[in-house]
Amino acid sequence: MRLRSPTTLPMTTTLSYTQLFAFTEAVFSGMGCPDEDATLATETLLSADLRGVDSHGVARLIGYVRLWEAGRINAAPRVGVTYETPSTAVVDGDGGLGLVVGPRAMQVALDKARQVGSGWVSVKNSNHFGIAGYHAMKALAHDMIGVAMTNASPLVAPTYSLERLLGTNPIAVAVPAGEQPDFVLDMATTTAANGKLEIAQRKNLPIPEGWAQDAAGVGSTDANAVKNGGALLPLGGATGSHKGYGLGAVVDIFSAVLSGANYGPWVPPFVAFLQPSENPVGQGLGHFFGAMRVDAFRPADEFKAHMDNWIATFRAAQAVEGHHVLIPGDPERETSAVRLLEGIPLLEPVLKDLETVGSKFGVKL
Repeated sequence: MRLRSPTTLPMTTTLSYTQLFAFTEAVFSGMGCPDEDATLATETLLSADLRGVDSHGVARLIGYVRLWEAGRINAAPRVGVTYETPSTAVVDGDGGLGLVVGPRAMQVALDKARQVGSGWVSVKNSNHFGIAGYHAMKALAHDMIGVAMTNASPLVAPTYSLERLLGTNPIAVAVPAGEQPDFVLDMATTTAANGKLEIAQRKNLPIPEGWAQDAAGVGSTDANAVKNGGALLPLGGATGSHKGYGLGAVVDIFSAVLSGANYGPWVPPFVAFLQPSENPVGQGLGHFFGAMRVDAFRPADEFKAHMDNWIATFRAAQAVEGHHVLIPGDPERETSAVRLLEGIPLLEPVLKDLETVGSKFGVKL
């Protein structure tokens, strides 16, 4: 089904989740991923599209393929623990897809939490792992609190800097509830993720003020500002960007300085046309995962009852006219329910990219 959007916008094509899953899985298989890894990578990637985070879903598939073609992704990694204590571990992703390395490392955190109450895992030698929320949410089914972070391509200028030294460095925290929907925070430590600029580029739209600065350090509404030598801006805007800078720095340290991955300006870029640093300080890209058993603090049912009360209280808060108070995770959960039934909309440039990818492996949408 193709719908013509307003005049300046490209067409949108809606594909079912099942159709998109089969296509994406076939592409990962074509790259040489073992069957189990191809399925896991597809589930991880498409979780972004289901939850409405279109910047991190199949729109990124062509990027993974290009990195693989450039020899920068190992399609069949041997992911393993290189150092551990009862509650902590370092996982080496062996250059694999972060979409596979991430879930495997989160499983290590869950296993350790099951044994000793909490598990903390720092990862090196990985790649882009999709949306952070997917990994944190793995804890929910086990009555655990999940935490996920990752560093990313250096596109962000710290407060007052003209240099790009950090990534969008997201943080996700998932907390189980009882009768209420679970609490799921998934946020970049920048005002906006780079993928949102990419969407604006595809739609030929400007970006809001406060998202980016140009090469001279002046705020810009040009969606191509970062491409043209500018930078993304930390969360907090003109008067509070030091807070986003600080959060992004913590993610970088936990994900990479702790594990032995590259950090700061040495993080390998996601785009294949930019080469990694000739003098890396670590291995690949880094992640950080945590899992905490709720019953290590108080009985799980008791905790979830109070989480229900917390959520209900905030949801019922008196709001400004025309709005209502949301709980982190509400928009994504609602979008997921709709898209599972009605399909996932793809902008025409994304569809063309997918067709290009499919032609490489003899796979059709």
